[in-house]
Amino acid sequence: MVMTFGKALRQLFPVKVAEPQFEGQTKTKLGNSDVMGAVDTAVGEVLQHYLEEHPKEAKLIVSKVILAAQARIAARKAREMVQRKNVLSGTGLPGKLADCASSDPSICELYLVEGDSAGGSAKQGRDRHFQAILPLRGKILNVEKAQEHKIYENEEIKNMITALGVSFGTAEDNKALNLTKLRYHKVIIMTDADVDGSHIRTLILTFFFRYMRDLIEQGYVYIALPPLYLLKKGREERYCWNEEEREAIVKELSKGGNEDSVGVQRYKGLGEMNPEQLWSTTMDPSRRTLKQVSIESAAEADHLFSMLMGDEVAPRREFIEKNAKYARIDI
Repeated sequence: MVMTFGKALRQLFPVKVAEPQFEGQTKTKLGNSDVMGAVDTAVGEVLQHYLEEHPKEAKLIVSKVILAAQARIAARKAREMVQRKNVLSGTGLPGKLADCASSDPSICELYLVEGDSAGGSAKQGRDRHFQAILPLRGKILNVEKAQEHKIYENEEIKNMITALGVSFGTAEDNKALNLTKLRYHKVIIMTDADVDGSHIRTLILTFFFRYMRDLIEQGYVYIALPPLYLLKKGREERYCWNEEEREAIVKELSKGGNEDSVGVQRYKGLGEMNPEQLWSTTMDPSRRTLKQVSIESAAEADHLFSMLMGDEVAPRREFIEKNAKYARIDI
C-alpha cells in the first residue's frame, strides 16, 4: 500500500529542485526550506483524499503512528534515565570499569574488551596512567533489530554510555550526541580473533554507527588487532597475525629444516594470553597495531548495516551466497 501510494504521489506531484541540499551524508532528508511548503500542501491534499477513501488502511496507519509515538516517548524516558542516573550517583561510572589515572581525554584510551577473563588480563597488563578497561559480557544487543527504549535499558550499552561520559539531545534535534564531556579520545574495540569476536565487534560498531556516529566521524574509534599465533623455537618467540606470516616465520625459524621443531600455539581467545603478552602484542602503543574506523560512504554503510544486521533475511542470504567463496572455516 505504501509503495503504491508513494509511486502515485511522485507521478502526480514531481518536484524538481535546481540546487538540492540534503541533511546528513546519507541524503535521506531534503534541507531546502523553499520546497517544504509545496510538498506539505501536495502531500496533505492527496493523503487526506486517500485516507477518506481507504478507512481500513487509515486505521492501520493511525495505529502505527500511535505505536511509533509511544516508542519515542519510551526511548526518551530511557535515555533521560541513563543520564539522570549518572548525575544522581556522582561519577556514575560502571562498577566493571577500571578507569585510568589521567583526566586528559586527549591521551586517555578506553578498551572495550570481550569477556571478564580477557578484561582481567587487560586490567593487569595495561598502563594505568592512560588506559581504561571496560569488560563486556557476551554479545551486546543488536540495535538494528531492537526498539530504541530497549537499547538504552541494555546493561552493557548503558555501561558504555556512562563510561564514555557522552550525553544525548532530544528527538527534536535528532538525538544529537554531546561530546563535550567525552572522557577518552581513543575508544578501542578489543575482541577475540575468531568468528564470535568478529560478531561482537560488528554489534558494537552497529551501535556506534546508529547512535554515536560522531565518535566514528571524529576519529575516536579503533579496532585492536591481537595476534593469532605464538611461535617458539628454543628461547626465541615470535607472534603472527595471519596464516601467511605464520608460514613464513616457521620456515625462518626452522632454517629450512624440520618445521615440526617449531612450536605453534593458536590463540583461541584473548583470555589465553597472560597480562605481559597482551600488553606487548596488543596494548603497548610502541608495538601494537590499531585500525582506525572511518566512514567513506555513509549511504553505503547505512545500507550494509541495514542489510546484514536488520530483520530482512533475503538480502542477507544473497550477500552471504555471493561472498561465501571468500569465507574460511575458523577452527
